Amino acid sequence: MYKRISARYVLGFDGTQHTLIEDGEVVFEGDSIIFVGRNYDGPVDEDRDFGQSLIMPGLIDLDALADIDHLILDSWPSPDVAAGHLWSDDYFANRRRDVFTPSERAGVREFALAQLALHGITTYMPIASEIHSSWAEGLDELVNMAETSRRIGLRGYLGPAYRSGVHVTTAAGDREVHFDEAKGLAGLRDAERFLDYAAGLEDPLVTGVLLPCRIETLSEGLMRETARIARERDALVRLHCLQSPLEDGLLRRSAGRGVLELLESTGLFGTRLLIPHGVVIDARDPAASASGGPLDMLARHGVSVVHCPLTSFRYQKQLVSFDRFRKAGINLCLGTDSFPPDLVRGMDVGMHLTRMVEERPDAGTLADYFTAATLGGARALGRADLGKLAPGMQADITVVSLGHFGDGVVEDPLRTLVLNGTARQVTDTFVAGRPVVVGGALPGVDLDALRAEAQRLFDEMRAAYSERDVRRRASDELFPPTYPHAEIASPVVVP
Repeated sequence: MYKRISARYVLGFDGTQHTLIEDGEVVFEGDSIIFVGRNYDGPVDEDRDFGQSLIMPGLIDLDALADIDHLILDSWPSPDVAAGHLWSDDYFANRRRDVFTPSERAGVREFALAQLALHGITTYMPIASEIHSSWAEGLDELVNMAETSRRIGLRGYLGPAYRSGVHVTTAAGDREVHFDEAKGLAGLRDAERFLDYAAGLEDPLVTGVLLPCRIETLSEGLMRETARIARERDALVRLHCLQSPLEDGLLRRSAGRGVLELLESTGLFGTRLLIPHGVVIDARDPAASASGGPLDMLARHGVSVVHCPLTSFRYQKQLVSFDRFRKAGINLCLGTDSFPPDLVRGMDVGMHLTRMVEERPDAGTLADYFTAATLGGARALGRADLGKLAPGMQADITVVSLGHFGDGVVEDPLRTLVLNGTARQVTDTFVAGRPVVVGGALPGVDLDALRAEAQRLFDEMRAAYSERDVRRRASDELFPPTYPHAEIASPVVVP
């Protein structure tokens, strides 16, 4: 069946870069695009004109929140309160538990995946907090998530997160990583079994990958085993590292080496490796791109860096800098990592952070950021058929409205969207040619009921922090309100 969609603006592809087509059309049959341009004169079975909208390649989020957001809780507290957000060593040793039941966890996943879809994400690689799990993620949980993802219609690169250590706050108030190697190896076995499960589905929308947790929570042995399996099975690996100065100190204590040394010695540099976030590297330092420097090592080993500008910004961090990583030959892609899963806002924040770092207005161009959100993500995944609208490519498409009065006037449609709008302007998406978001809704999903259940689960998650806190403080003390609560406003005498 031939489907044609048209709009005031279409972002096509000329073989090298995205190109803007005014009053354009995209025609696809099945899962593949057959025409992008104007004045198509072939067969059409279904026709839809989106009017004052921008049709663009589906967005690729490679650090996509698959949880109820925790950044709203942990991105702003004082150091004393922040220490209470970790597990206590007593909780680690004696009392750790799953806050959610399996069915509740499945509800969290559905809420998160619905959010991704509604924000225009068509391809994602998930990230979730382990703080409210008894350890990390298991096979059954990811099998359930894969089924939810398939039902919604997203393209997922999935695997259970696993680790051999957990950040804890000790009774003395110190931050350490405590290890349980057996748990780490069991998690890796689940991850390997999920690779088999995903391959057995023979569904192009589900690909198994290896998603270990933060590098400082992995033993050296777990890193080596991850690298071995990744090489044997040609599996992608995403490993959070180069995101905090704390990593090197903890790793030198547990393994006797820092991040880059361990990536080299354990063989992880010999895998198809994605690294969020890279913010500890100062690319302004000439030594960073010199032979043997961190940028040189990342580029030489073909590592993709997943830049999450909005989340980094909210944790008082930034990539230093996007332009210099690109110049060093490192493939950059984008992630959201937290709520909202809004790559439009992420691009906006990232562009301006890059300009601040480089101190010039032409740094961090929108073209480069949008390329990272599409072509860079496709390159990281090894998918030449994603990230662009051109004949022969997968029909992964995002449609964004520019027709609301609040959007203002349109100069360049993409620049207008990023500077004036958000991803909540997404009205429709297609994945492999199938409609996912339709008219701003997810067919078959009761969003009001899903949000109400998510609120209940979030409140349960928030309350559970108290039992992990080393001082067992109440949640209202760990997460004080912006202003004190009151029953009634007091009278004010106006002089």
